Amino acid sequence: MLSLKILVAAVLPFLPSLVSGYANPLACSGTCTNAHDPSIIRRSDGTYFRFSTGGKIAIHTAPDITGPWTYKGAALPSGSSIDIAGKDDLWAPSVHQIGSLYYLYYSVSTFGSQTSAIGLARSSTMDVGSWTDVGSTGIKSDSSKAYNAIDPALIDADGTYYLTFGSFWKDLYQVQMKGTPTAVASGSSAYQVAYDPATTAEEGAFIFKYGSYYYLFYSKGQCCGYDSSKPAAGKEYKIMVCRSSTATGGFVDKSGVSCTNGGGTVVLESHGTVYGPGGQGVYQDPTYGPILYYHYVDTTIGYADGDKRFGWNKISFSSGWPVV
Repeated sequence: MLSLKILVAAVLPFLPSLVSGYANPLACSGTCTNAHDPSIIRRSDGTYFRFSTGGKIAIHTAPDITGPWTYKGAALPSGSSIDIAGKDDLWAPSVHQIGSLYYLYYSVSTFGSQTSAIGLARSSTMDVGSWTDVGSTGIKSDSSKAYNAIDPALIDADGTYYLTFGSFWKDLYQVQMKGTPTAVASGSSAYQVAYDPATTAEEGAFIFKYGSYYYLFYSKGQCCGYDSSKPAAGKEYKIMVCRSSTATGGFVDKSGVSCTNGGGTVVLESHGTVYGPGGQGVYQDPTYGPILYYHYVDTTIGYADGDKRFGWNKISFSSGWPVV
């Protein structure tokens, strides 16, 4: 009887994730908050950098994806040179290495507004104080556009760069970039890659190639304000995916439904004490393999936007679809 009690006590903490089928976030130490819309990249010296929304793009560093994470400062302490509302409160960074430089794409907007633009900063080291604001990429929106120009993420498809972006309105779009991806390629225009006509609540696109497929990850549902306006169950953020054999369209979910017609397969959603995971990216880690990183709230701590925590999990693609 004693051994049974010990077994039950050992298993109980893991029951919520076992029942849901989702793994809980893996280890994080140090500053694991201040992590809304994280972007992860590892420098050649082994230092991990985490960039996030707020604080003019907050920078944290760690010796490992597990931490300990330390706050270093703002990437763009003077804000953006893009002269629209929101230039001092930058969102949704996405950092990529292009040759010897690091490119930090960011969003300039205000909550609920379609007056938005995607900007770029560059650095050779990623350290605080090293970033130069390049300004606008030429991707912008207002009420005349079908999309909202925020939440950028770059993909290199066999030497051609594409930026995927969008939030609500007509959801997710993509555009080809110049060979040096500082701006939109000449003659290129944005086209839709994902859309749910029933809710339009899709944003935060990130494309990752694994094997012969390009996987379009995105967030769906209400992202924020859970402490003041908690959505109905299932309407909070969750991480979705569609896939295609090309980077530029034809994305379908696991059932074959087009991602431009409401398709999408759930990768990770609320479970146990994990609530509203989203703002995700995917990184090919040299130690852990492909990982999904994201923000979430721990319901035992609080639902406020300031309570958003950094989460990550290993991804298995063994079935042809990402499982965490």
